[in-house]
Amino acid sequence: MSDAEDETKEQRGVSYADNFFAKDESGFNVEIVAATHIGRVRRRNEDHYAVIRRTRRCEVLLSNLQEDSLNLSDGHAYGLLVADGVGGAKHGDFASHLVLEATLHAADLASSWVMKFKDFSAQEMRQRVDAYVSRIQDEFHRHAKLDPDKSQMSTTLTGAYLLPPHAIISHVGDSRAYIGRRGKLMQVTRDHTLAQSLVDRGTAPEDAKAFGNVLVNSVDAVRDHIKADVVHLEMKGNDRLLLCSDGLSDMVPEAQICSLLEAEGLKECCDGLVNAALENGGRDNITVVLCELTQE
Repeated sequence: MSDAEDETKEQRGVSYADNFFAKDESGFNVEIVAATHIGRVRRRNEDHYAVIRRTRRCEVLLSNLQEDSLNLSDGHAYGLLVADGVGGAKHGDFASHLVLEATLHAADLASSWVMKFKDFSAQEMRQRVDAYVSRIQDEFHRHAKLDPDKSQMSTTLTGAYLLPPHAIISHVGDSRAYIGRRGKLMQVTRDHTLAQSLVDRGTAPEDAKAFGNVLVNSVDAVRDHIKADVVHLEMKGNDRLLLCSDGLSDMVPEAQICSLLEAEGLKECCDGLVNAALENGGRDNITVVLCELTQE
């Protein structure tokens, strides 16, 4: 930014400090549970999930300030990931494992962590997600060169980076993210399937349903570049954020998911979702990562 632009901002009453410091958004409790199940039909579980927590700490080592005058709080950010290896391609289980491993390794190498949310533009979020996707693609291409049999492997990837009360959702494929809020369910992600593409072009949902499992976007070793959807959410107290593979969303109607998200305990809610998918046929692997945000 030029000096002239800085001066203009100062004249408008917006200083560099205003843009640099984030407001205090502490006061939220985060609870996360997860479960995965092979289902009733599949011979192996090609789903993988991961939940991580990053901590930002400020520790005073030496000072002559009175101890009770220091009020330094820890900051936490959470990463939630669900990957569903494509069963129609070879090595779907390896692909879903690799995409999570590559994501976590890339996060470990990142030169900066986002530990506070302050005026992230859509472009900035896109650039960060694109950087991760590029690193993940490099890993897929590397493994495909080492073992040509893995050149057709493919997986979905749906992730949430949670900086309470903000969540940045990134998404490739047909695993989903939902928000449950006050008895209502909102699908955050858009399926990258041929069925959804047909519906977007005007085809009736019932006519497009047969193409629901045909992916038009996935993490694989075939394409040079993939593009992930990126969505920013500002969560509210008592919201429940659900990430799941299509083993849940294909087997359990949204009305039932919404009802099950109302369960009092988060673990009971998670178990109820998995059991509902099994009771409705369990035709695919089922993975659920469920997060609840509550205010202190």
